[in-house]
Amino acid sequence: MPGESSLVPEPGDSVFFEGDSLCVIDQTALPTETVILGLKTPEETADAIRRLAVRGAMAIGVAGAYGVLLGALAETGGDAASIKRAARDSIRVIGASRPTARNLFWALERMDDALGEGEDDPALLLERLRERAKEIAWETIETNRLLVEAGQEVIGEKASILTHCNSGALAALRYGSALGVIIEAHRKGKDVRVYVDETRPLLQGSRLTAWELQREGVPFTLISDGAAGFVMKQGLVDLAITGADRIAANGDTANKIGTYSLAVLAQAHDIPFYIAAPGSTVDWDAAGAADIVIEERDAEELVKCGRLTVAPDGTEVYNPAFDITPADDIEGIITEKGVLRRPYGESLKALLD
Repeated sequence: MPGESSLVPEPGDSVFFEGDSLCVIDQTALPTETVILGLKTPEETADAIRRLAVRGAMAIGVAGAYGVLLGALAETGGDAASIKRAARDSIRVIGASRPTARNLFWALERMDDALGEGEDDPALLLERLRERAKEIAWETIETNRLLVEAGQEVIGEKASILTHCNSGALAALRYGSALGVIIEAHRKGKDVRVYVDETRPLLQGSRLTAWELQREGVPFTLISDGAAGFVMKQGLVDLAITGADRIAANGDTANKIGTYSLAVLAQAHDIPFYIAAPGSTVDWDAAGAADIVIEERDAEELVKCGRLTVAPDGTEVYNPAFDITPADDIEGIITEKGVLRRPYGESLKALLD
């Protein structure tokens, strides 16, 4: 595993704060270019989240926290009331960017809590917001470090692993979740091989996961989403691991569209299917699948592939960004507190300790 984490994100992480800018790796430019965006306002932060320049539940949570700080720092009124008003306006703007990823709202709630803690001296209030954003970033890095280590329990020597979408350092600042578990297994010399779903419609698997695995020297094979079942039938997969964007209190899990299909296929082929996510991804107010809002995205993402139009004009489109895998289809949930097992309504409570 890499050396000890610094207390704050730093250049090289997918999200970091430098000077008066929130800096993010523009994930829409990968894999052909590595572009760092310098975001100056909450509105720019929300736009970057909405258009997936910064994506991954944990990364957008940290970006959201720093976006609130940007709004507070820009307030020129000078008094605490004005700073609080600017911060709460920023929370509303950023919170409207994407509805499904729990980590975003976990981070925004933490920033809102900071507004009511301690003295209302303007300088102290701004410092409190800055420290809270750093704390959110640090907790994100540290919980994922622990999660990646805990996940080694499920990966044996020479394991062949299928993953979907992107759940590496790009999505979670430094260690990643599901992909982080896989990369750590490679670093430990377990001689793993990875099958990477392309992840239509925006190809986070082929653009981002393949990019991260190649940089780390992990052997991988890219497959079309539709090939996953056949690859399993051929006996080429030992286990499947994905990340998560929101986990209900009973273990029902929202993740990138196509995850539910993988879970069903894995069950049909007697292959264990795991979720990897920290406690900040659990929505304790969501009893189950019915309480999870699923984001629907623009039709253009599906009727085009890059700049190429792949469907006739006027085609009706249904483009949910996520689906929900029932808890019963999940073999285990890899967290910073270890690998949790069914019934998740009980085991997830370990994350509250």
